[in-house]
Amino acid sequence: MDRRLDYPVFDADNHMYEQPDAFTRYLPDEYKNVIKYVQVNGRDKLAIKNVISEYIPNPTFNVVAAPGAQEEFFKHGNPEGKSRREILGKPIRSPEAFFKPEPRLALMDEQGIDRAIMWPTLASVLEERLHNDPEASHAIIHSLNQWMFEEWTFNYEDRIFATPVITLPIVSEAIRELDWLVERGAKIILIRPAPVPSLKGFRSFALPEFDPFWAKVQEYDVTVGMHASDDGLTRYFNQWEGHHDEHLPFANTTAFGDVQHQVNRGIFDAMTSAVCHGMLTRFPGLRVLPVENGSSWVLPLINALGHSYAKQPRLYEEDPVAVLRRNVWIHPFFEENPLGLIKAIGTDRVVFGSDFPHPEGLADPVSYAKELESLPEEDIRKIMGGNLAEALKVAA
Repeated sequence: MDRRLDYPVFDADNHMYEQPDAFTRYLPDEYKNVIKYVQVNGRDKLAIKNVISEYIPNPTFNVVAAPGAQEEFFKHGNPEGKSRREILGKPIRSPEAFFKPEPRLALMDEQGIDRAIMWPTLASVLEERLHNDPEASHAIIHSLNQWMFEEWTFNYEDRIFATPVITLPIVSEAIRELDWLVERGAKIILIRPAPVPSLKGFRSFALPEFDPFWAKVQEYDVTVGMHASDDGLTRYFNQWEGHHDEHLPFANTTAFGDVQHQVNRGIFDAMTSAVCHGMLTRFPGLRVLPVENGSSWVLPLINALGHSYAKQPRLYEEDPVAVLRRNVWIHPFFEENPLGLIKAIGTDRVVFGSDFPHPEGLADPVSYAKELESLPEEDIRKIMGGNLAEALKVAA
């Protein structure tokens, strides 16, 4: 299709690949040994606190699966029963555009993308594997954000909006990080959609103890991104399957694991907590953007909230379905029919995202516009860019 559309395209889900020193370039000396790159059978691997992680097969990203390698798999399934390696196909050497903003902007011009949110990739390995060391978690994530600001900035020519991470175990440190990011122009922050770890256990980010942080987010008017990550559910899955595995997004899975991941329980629980623990009522100005979590969880959540409110209205200060529709923007997967989502939550809360250059995303991001051809042109414009501009409070 013609790469240049007749309206601005704002992609909610683009990714950078981090350089090997992304976690360590600015890391204080006392944490230098927490993050290491080691060689295992001739391959580079990431070790966190001396435990080697297979979370990302090649954490240097010098060789990766091609963008969109799994596009047909997600659109049409796998009737031929191909192996994962066959589906991913021949790997490619990563171009500079995957690592740097200037060549990435040139690539976006070729693709017909006007603006994009740029999420980190390897960063999603950190919080789960550092859940028992809150101080190290805060230090390493701040080091990552310093690297990101130096390499990408948080607003590159008003077109690329890199997304820094905030971890929440120590609320005062999270507020300090937020202040640092906003001072440097961050438009959006990345919060892991998962319970927050501490030395006393886990608890929801939506509980009142985190209100000082959310009050500052609302005051700064920064968008809250909640990108899919290692949300800790593998610990729960392992209890059912008798394993002790880490979360491996690119490994073969069992039937049980495949079904569980398709349920999108992590983001369902995160958004349930945000509504039912009252965070989005106490802070009605928050704008929450779950990305790369699909939309299959939305209708079940709306139904559950609606039934609960009808039977137990005293549990809520306001209509929980209205809260969800007010505060949350949804990024559907490209293989999902968006019409049901639009009917459930409204056109104004649906955004387009390609997941480029990941293999499970779209090879040609703007091709998603074809999936919307049955909609009025104004609705297509909103989904392909206008709604995201509103969510980030930038010019449409």
